[in-house]
Amino acid sequence: MTKAEATGLRARTRRAVRAELAELALGMFIERGYERTTVEGIATAAGLSRSSFFRYFPTKEDVLFGDVDDLAEQIADDIRARPGDEDAWSCLHVVLRDWEGRIHAAQRDLTGLRLIETTPSLRARLHTKRDELRARVAAALLERRGASLDAFTADLLTAAAGAALDAVAREWLHSEGTIDRAALIDQAFTQLSPRS
Repeated sequence: MTKAEATGLRARTRRAVRAELAELALGMFIERGYERTTVEGIATAAGLSRSSFFRYFPTKEDVLFGDVDDLAEQIADDIRARPGDEDAWSCLHVVLRDWEGRIHAAQRDLTGLRLIETTPSLRARLHTKRDELRARVAAALLERRGASLDAFTADLLTAAAGAALDAVAREWLHSEGTIDRAALIDQAFTQLSPRS
């Protein structure tokens, strides 16, 4: 096995263990309640030590947010790769619509979203993660080739796009997961378009 193959295998194994831990933890959170579920309990149920758990997730809250940091960097890369002559709002719409399914999957399912919405510490962590994502996206808008955008406008457009995604997530949650999220994203971006 080559060094590259070994590195790829380790990365895949790490992702698989993280996904398994996240699934196990979500089940425990639902069954026992988030506050009553400990890192030790999750680690024991997974056959790991407490310190091994922390090699996969820096905090208990992070179990529910999947690979949001990796997603954020990939989204930023896609934004930087968009044509420089495309307006920033259209760029955000295209990239975030394309990524919506993966962003949603990283936040788990309807049950996970409900848990986040009803647990104050998880809601706070979600807002922190969203702020970090938005900062990366705003920076990526500024770094696009040929972009003529100032920092304030990049931040404003990114915040508006984030608000659109938040409204879509809330509407989807209220619909019990029956509404087409991509269609809602299109509607939100159209209604908020600076050209409207």
